[in-house]
Amino acid sequence: MNRVPQLDDIREATNRIAGAVHRTPVLTCQALDEKFAARLFFKCENLQKVGAFKARGATNATFALDDASLQKGVATHSSGNHAAALSYAAALKGIPAYIVMPENAPRVKVDAVRSYGGEITFCEPTLQARESGLESIVATTGASVVHPYNDYRVITGQATAAYELLHDVENLDVVLAPVGGGGLLSGTALSTAYLSPSTMVIACEPAGADDAFRSFKKGEIVPSVKPNTIADGLLTSLGDLTFPIIQEYVDDIVTVSEHGIVQATRMIMERMKCVVEPSAAVTLAAILEGKIEVKGKNVGLLLSGGNIELEKFVQQAESIVANSTGTELNV
Repeated sequence: MNRVPQLDDIREATNRIAGAVHRTPVLTCQALDEKFAARLFFKCENLQKVGAFKARGATNATFALDDASLQKGVATHSSGNHAAALSYAAALKGIPAYIVMPENAPRVKVDAVRSYGGEITFCEPTLQARESGLESIVATTGASVVHPYNDYRVITGQATAAYELLHDVENLDVVLAPVGGGGLLSGTALSTAYLSPSTMVIACEPAGADDAFRSFKKGEIVPSVKPNTIADGLLTSLGDLTFPIIQEYVDDIVTVSEHGIVQATRMIMERMKCVVEPSAAVTLAAILEGKIEVKGKNVGLLLSGGNIELEKFVQQAESIVANSTGTELNV
């Protein structure tokens, strides 16, 4: 696929991956609605296969391959949810998934990839090592590369989350999505533009990893350099396929503090009884910190995933809250 996905492509992807991924629920919370004087609709990709929206894009890209390509398998480099998602999709097709992972990848991620049958090659924790390792594997196996976000097939798959949301909830005023590499955001923006063009799309990003915010304001991709945030799923730079879509279809990008992310994560867990990772909570953090005016509005929030290491989160969260110089948030 070598063009920006159209509505028919997203419909086709929705049908292609049906049965392989969940049509995740949209949950509401009366307490949060009352607190923010708004109607909040949470699209729960934390309840998705492999625990994140990444299952959509990886499955769509894999299932879209022709038979000859499928026989050679799929490959990627990833230390996060995409590695598990591609391994999962490959397992459904009974084909190999070759995953290049940095040697310092979280053990929970390594275990997830192995549980789905992914064949891991470890490398040094540098982008150059990851890319060269992937090139070597592809040269040997002929496997098809499925990039974590900078791939139109992946973008189309991620677009199915907002496609479902906009069919399940009518008359949304705003849709909020996290942004890292931009796969989920660009897909969300496309579905919204096609199905509900009057609905605003606003991206939410950690202030400690604000390359998308700076790129959006500058009009060109600003690389992510030494990002520092508890939202470890939002560390990557935008891609040359995702950025033009974001430029055209996203209304704004806002940033949130680490303190806000921690408080939002806690709020979702305590009030909604949902396990989410900090990267998913940036959408609620933007509302919590008043970065987006939602009073009287219907707001959709993409909860991108729920793969959280609780012990690590608690340690990081305690440090962030203890060292926060901002105003204490009333949660």
